[in-house]
Amino acid sequence: MAGLNFEATYTDNHDILKIFAAEGVEFLLSCEGKVPVSECNGKIICLFFTANWCRPCRAFIPRLVELYETLRKRGINLEIIFISFDRDEDGFKEHFKNMPWLAVPFDVSLHRRLIDRYRIDRIPSFVPLCSDGITIEEDLIGCIEDYGADAFPFTRKRHEELKAIDIRKREEANLEELLGHKGCHFLISGDDRKVPISELAGKTIGLYFGAYWSPPCCAFTVQLTDAYNNLKVEKGDCFEIVLISTDRDLEEFNVNKSSMPWLAVPYEDRTRHDLRRIFDVKGIPALVLIGPDGKVISVNGKLMVSSYGAEAFPFTESRIRDLEAALRKEGEALPQQVEDVKHEHVLKLDMAKAYVCDSCKKQGKFWTFSCDVCDYDLHPSCLEKVNKD
Repeated sequence: MAGLNFEATYTDNHDILKIFAAEGVEFLLSCEGKVPVSECNGKIICLFFTANWCRPCRAFIPRLVELYETLRKRGINLEIIFISFDRDEDGFKEHFKNMPWLAVPFDVSLHRRLIDRYRIDRIPSFVPLCSDGITIEEDLIGCIEDYGADAFPFTRKRHEELKAIDIRKREEANLEELLGHKGCHFLISGDDRKVPISELAGKTIGLYFGAYWSPPCCAFTVQLTDAYNNLKVEKGDCFEIVLISTDRDLEEFNVNKSSMPWLAVPYEDRTRHDLRRIFDVKGIPALVLIGPDGKVISVNGKLMVSSYGAEAFPFTESRIRDLEAALRKEGEALPQQVEDVKHEHVLKLDMAKAYVCDSCKKQGKFWTFSCDVCDYDLHPSCLEKVNKD
């Protein structure tokens, strides 16, 4: 991260050591046993408030372990001190065995005093003892979940730098930078071939955020596959999709990937997580569309594909306006109500995202003649008007 500012003033280390001394804490705990408090001298200290009974705390620990080990490998003299919210020593011990850092020995009264001193009102809470540290209210936990070790030194300035990098990536969308990660500049196909990211240059790209375990994703994958295959036939090799998996494990990812005709970001690549953050993906399925010029066309590609399929290509605003205009014109040419020989009631012209025609039994969308009395839909092409002569 050359050129980025890592300056932070860690001024409170002596204060925490004085607090420990005033509280009679002579040693801290490590996975190997007791450690003198003096071992913390000269280190960057962060306090971690958590509890074994707290599910979000347990879920966060692997992320924090990754951060801790990464920073120490970089030569950063960081120490984390666990302060427990657990109600009993068994819970404390169970929780601590998953941590490679230090802990204040179990003492409910002592822990409560430290919790009050640092005004901790939620867990997990991570408190860097520096003058410009991101506060609990500013969600340092979320910052670490988003950026991992890159969040160091946990200052507001660093957080703003990281957000600025995300904005630049989102707005400029250089594919090599967006999809590559630390020397990994390839994607993988359903049969595990490595495909260089550079081969996507000049194409319209769909970033498909989805998971095998999600029924809505499975349903949308069918629609997306149909549009993808049609575009391959009609337009050639001008459109590519990249799966950004939110599968729960590698096995699910492999099953998901092997069922799709497009490419995927490798499961072990952190780029999957980064892209969800960069494009602010809150739910799945989601489809972000990037044009041949590398600019984001839309973050709501799912609606385009669900509504118009391959006809939505190249997914620009002008193309969608043309489709909507054609749809309106089609509706204006249809009667507002009809009588059909196959149905006893009067049918009214209606608009539906999707329906099954009760005559041909095929799926339709948009214009339909529907019955207000019963659940009946008729595709306009299946209409047989009643002859009143």
